[in-house]
Amino acid sequence: MKRWIAIVLVVLVLGGIIYYNKFYKKQPGGSGGGGRGGAPAGQAGGKGNSGPTSINVFVVTSQNLKDEVVATGSLIAAEQVDIYPEISGRIVQLNIQEGRSVSQGTLLVKLYDGDLQAQLLKLRSLEENNRRIEERNKQLLERGGISQQEYDVIVTNLKGTLADIEVTKAALRRTEIRAPFSGTIGLRNVSLGAVVSPNTLIARLQQTNSMKLDFSVPEKYSPSVKIGSVISFQIDGLDKTFNGSVYAIEPGVEEATRNLRIRARVNNNSSNLRPGTFAKVSLVINNSRALVVPTQSVIPQTRGSQVVVIENGKAVFKDVKIGLRNASVVEVTQGLQQGDTVATTGLIFLRPDSPVKITKVDKLTGQSQAEKGAGAGNSASM
Repeated sequence: MKRWIAIVLVVLVLGGIIYYNKFYKKQPGGSGGGGRGGAPAGQAGGKGNSGPTSINVFVVTSQNLKDEVVATGSLIAAEQVDIYPEISGRIVQLNIQEGRSVSQGTLLVKLYDGDLQAQLLKLRSLEENNRRIEERNKQLLERGGISQQEYDVIVTNLKGTLADIEVTKAALRRTEIRAPFSGTIGLRNVSLGAVVSPNTLIARLQQTNSMKLDFSVPEKYSPSVKIGSVISFQIDGLDKTFNGSVYAIEPGVEEATRNLRIRARVNNNSSNLRPGTFAKVSLVINNSRALVVPTQSVIPQTRGSQVVVIENGKAVFKDVKIGLRNASVVEVTQGLQQGDTVATTGLIFLRPDSPVKITKVDKLTGQSQAEKGAGAGNSASM
């Protein structure tokens, strides 16, 4: 009995499979018919075979292309010195007017020197006495009244006195602090009558009619930076661009940052610039004419780049080598010629040799009217 039941179940299963393959599998919606939403045979991709793809294009032109390095820098005074006394003493004269200009050699601070002046008077008196003794003994030496050795001792005493006078004069000079160069004196930290030491900062003197700008660039740009290179920079708070020129370059690259330190000279006749100000610096390292295309027309590849060139109404994919790049254009160093027409839109819909329809010719901002007219003529001929 069980055997017959098993035979009946096998027959029913086989019959169900045959019935399904014969009637349901061929109906619309089955796995073999492409589904109700599938595209009819021969129309895979739909729109791609319905007609030419509408695109915008750009006519390859040459223009000046700048390669700029943007860096951060800091303004410093052309000359700057912190004023400290050389010796300890009491200030008896203070000629510092804060924020005012001073000339080179102007006396800024005078320390008490009464003891040194008294010592100088004593040494001058001793000098006069030693000179008289030297003159008398010189006459005695000529007449044979004294020996040469005795005369040499007297001369040595005179020279020692003269040396002591020079030492005292040097000590007196250290009681005076004079401006080492012309500049602007800053805020003073002492008052008249204060007792100061060599560790006491009195004020700061800066020369700001011309200034220096220190900044750094990556080491890969070091071959392109030259003495005399022009820079431009901006600072916060002033809606103005300032210019300068490179006059010094550090011989070596900093090991910690792999940057090259550069110093430029800046004119500050308007007195708008102040030492210590942060600056955003732009340095042009290359400025030459080159073939350019819009950035959106370049298709990145694993080992290079491609652009779509329109030839005889069809899309042709070409490998190119690119160079400099900015926000809007890319330099093409190999693979294109001036006058070629490249696609700028619809790149994802294009296939090799697919037909296209040009709807608009894009222009680069800043082109002259003559360049625009020439570009339009070239695109029409294509």
